[in-house]
Amino acid sequence: MRRFYAPKVNFSDSNVVLDMDETRHLRDVLRLRVGDEISVFDGTGHEFRCVIREISKKASELSIIEEITPASPESPFEITLAAAILKNERFDLVIQKAVELGVAAIIPLQTIRCDVKLKGPEKRMERWRRIALEATKQSGRARLMQIFEPSDFKDLIANSKNKIVMFSERDGGSFSALKPGKKIIAVVGPVGGWEDSELETARLNGVNIVTLGGRILRAETASISIATILQHRFGDLN
Repeated sequence: MRRFYAPKVNFSDSNVVLDMDETRHLRDVLRLRVGDEISVFDGTGHEFRCVIREISKKASELSIIEEITPASPESPFEITLAAAILKNERFDLVIQKAVELGVAAIIPLQTIRCDVKLKGPEKRMERWRRIALEATKQSGRARLMQIFEPSDFKDLIANSKNKIVMFSERDGGSFSALKPGKKIIAVVGPVGGWEDSELETARLNGVNIVTLGGRILRAETASISIATILQHRFGDLN
């Protein structure tokens, strides 16, 4: 069954409205018609089987048949991935795979050795949210991964109230000693790794620094691998 997205405000007791972009995809790409059945998720974890009632130029009106179980359940382990921003499609890949791996939220991180220095992040944020939405449709999740505004590394470390684990290619402890609870912020560094001053900032703020060892990974591979390992160890990826 084809999947579409509509924000919660577009739902009523028995109806849902698809916006112009989703309607264009329904009508012009998939060539669906009145009477066809589709599923619609609301981005908060709920999904519904619907039948198309009306298709217009700017919107589609659907009747809700029943609520259904999303194909991909949400993990009981809530990962926020704070990953250094990478150039071009490399960070796009991190966004896409984080969604597929059940990451709850992502924080684009500015670090000393960061590949990209954002001046006006609005266009990037719009692009990342679009990538996350498409990945949500394809992966079977019904909850949209939250994408926070870019944060400076020091600000994140100083202001976060959640447990932080920082992954480093050097000078860290063993992953086997990690006991994160139900929520974690997993911090992954840039191309070239962390500066000594950043590692010291983390230590002074009581952050657990972990070194996996054994492999030299590209920055985007590190983010994907760490999300996978955490979901396997503490989440639902078995």
